[in-house]
Amino acid sequence: MLTLNSQPTAIAVGRFAPSPSGPLHFGSLLAAVGSYLITKQQAGSWLLRIEDIDTPRVRPGADSAIMHALEQHGLLWDGTVIYQSQRLERYNDVFTQLQQRGLLYGCKCSRKQISASGGLYPGTCAALELTPANGELLSWRLHAAGVACHFTDLLLGLQHISPELAREDYILRRRDGLFSYQLAVVVDDLDQGITEVIRGADLLSMTPRQQHLFLLLGATAPRYGHLPLAVTAPGHKLSKQNHATALHNWPVSYTMARALAILGLLLPPDLQQAPPVEQLAYALLHWRPADIPAAREVLTSDFG
Repeated sequence: MLTLNSQPTAIAVGRFAPSPSGPLHFGSLLAAVGSYLITKQQAGSWLLRIEDIDTPRVRPGADSAIMHALEQHGLLWDGTVIYQSQRLERYNDVFTQLQQRGLLYGCKCSRKQISASGGLYPGTCAALELTPANGELLSWRLHAAGVACHFTDLLLGLQHISPELAREDYILRRRDGLFSYQLAVVVDDLDQGITEVIRGADLLSMTPRQQHLFLLLGATAPRYGHLPLAVTAPGHKLSKQNHATALHNWPVSYTMARALAILGLLLPPDLQQAPPVEQLAYALLHWRPADIPAAREVLTSDFG
């Protein structure tokens, strides 16, 4: 379990990395608050990254709305905001490096074909040495041999991932030419010197892939910690895809107090309706990561 010292021996760098596909919702706020507290309790830097790599899902103005919501909740980031859409050349350099090392291969399989074979990619094209020809579009997958099936989570302890999922040859570049989240997030974390990745438990199973990709790039992976997801029913997380309501429908003091309560800190009565800056200041002094419920999901009906 994570132990935070009042005088850390190394500079912590955390980040919050929302996708601008809609306004900030409570599930994302919960992740932001957890990441912010863990980083700032170590006197570290907390960075903001806009993950707009999946351009078809980007909504105009969503990035500004997200930043405004963070500011309203007292979650002020350090440094310049990074946009993935401005880093395509860097992603291409890393992609080319991996390709030249023989770690990638072209794949022509459709989602329908993969779904028919059980949902996990069985390596159909791994030995075919496909190249783009006659206008055929290929996705590019990473040979995933060597990906571990377990890792130690900062908040949840030892985690085991199914070998089939951990060792699935996953996509780094889609057939529409867009780089995948898996590639972009690792390159960004590497370049920004991220030391603590605190995020929702829905991304827990992707951690061994990302740790392995760091290894392939000759770098040390950050420490990963996963927070419980806010759900309206078991398995139904608050998300843009599930039409979670935007935060501006509730007072900011209320949403911050609810987020802290889910993370294990009940504010005293005189702070329940205080400005979020005051609520966060109290949390930085009194909250501990060990207070977070040891669960993958926490039920909340308020924000669905």
